[in-house]
Amino acid sequence: MHSEKVSSTNTVAAAMLRESPPAEGTAITASYQETGRGQPGNRWESEPGKNLLMSVILYPVMVRPAEQFIISVMVSLAVHDLVSRYTSMARIKWPNDIYVGDDKIAGILIENSITGETLGSSIAGIGLNINQSVFLSGAPNPVSLCQVTGCEHDLSTITRDLLAALDRRYDMIIRGKRIELEEEYFRALYRAREWHRYSDNEGEFEGMIESVRPDGMLEVRKREGVTRLYAFRELDYIL
Repeated sequence: MHSEKVSSTNTVAAAMLRESPPAEGTAITASYQETGRGQPGNRWESEPGKNLLMSVILYPVMVRPAEQFIISVMVSLAVHDLVSRYTSMARIKWPNDIYVGDDKIAGILIENSITGETLGSSIAGIGLNINQSVFLSGAPNPVSLCQVTGCEHDLSTITRDLLAALDRRYDMIIRGKRIELEEEYFRALYRAREWHRYSDNEGEFEGMIESVRPDGMLEVRKREGVTRLYAFRELDYIL
């Protein structure tokens, strides 16, 4: 389902779920989002007609609420798979941004609903910068695929390839290959097992990402030897 203009594709997907749940794998795409949503408190900038803006509806009833981070892992890997076709520098920045080098090329917003002991539905919202060359929002480090490769790309081809990558990765959840997904996620993780600068509620420090737990918590070892676990928004990367 494609629209020229929507409030946000995740908002459209949520409305569809409330009214009459569509088939699993239904994709909502748009040329422009009036109120494109990033993570809470953030807005996703996208020049009309230049980028991939998509939300996919899933019904991952095989996933328990405590395990829901695997959906983020799966979607991140699918986007990483796609971007890696064009550059060897693609990485996943915890929890689910896609970076090329130290620049952000894609953002992911996962919205899950819980039904009893399982996930009733998931909306996987993806914003992937494709052909935009000028960014005006003041975001510190955006980049697009055309800037990375030096040429423009066909949005319909990129969309088709991303849907195929999502299908492959989601099938791994269905077939119970969660450990394999988690291992691949960590291998693709930005700054994994390297010393870099971060900041938390205690101030700036040098640390090393040691692991990502199945619940999504990030384990970071500080230079002085103390290890801490961080939830989303508790740790800032110093770029």
